[in-house]
Amino acid sequence: MGFSTGDIVPFTLARANLSELAEQVKAGAEKVITKNGESYVALIDSDRLDYYHRLERERIHLLLIDDARRGLEDVVAGRTQEADAAIRSLQKRRAAATKSPARAAKRG
Repeated sequence: MGFSTGDIVPFTLARANLSELAEQVKAGAEKVITKNGESYVALIDSDRLDYYHRLERERIHLLLIDDARRGLEDVVAGRTQEADAAIRSLQKRRAAATKSPARAAKRG
């Protein structure tokens, strides 16, 4: 959904006209409140906010399902390793990465 110039409201104007803005929002508008010329907050209907939250939860669930699908594909393809071995490998890489800058400083 795009915004028109009437949907962008300076903070001081929003404070002075909050009741009117709330009625416009309840009727379906969305307002962007600016402060010092920058986007600050948005004023939207609470039902629409709830809808946006439900969409975000759905997106997260879809991402988790996709991660699980890719993980199962890795298992089927044999691209797995024991958790303890993977953790040890990560710890070795981290230790090597933290030592490398120190070694370079000693040489310089």
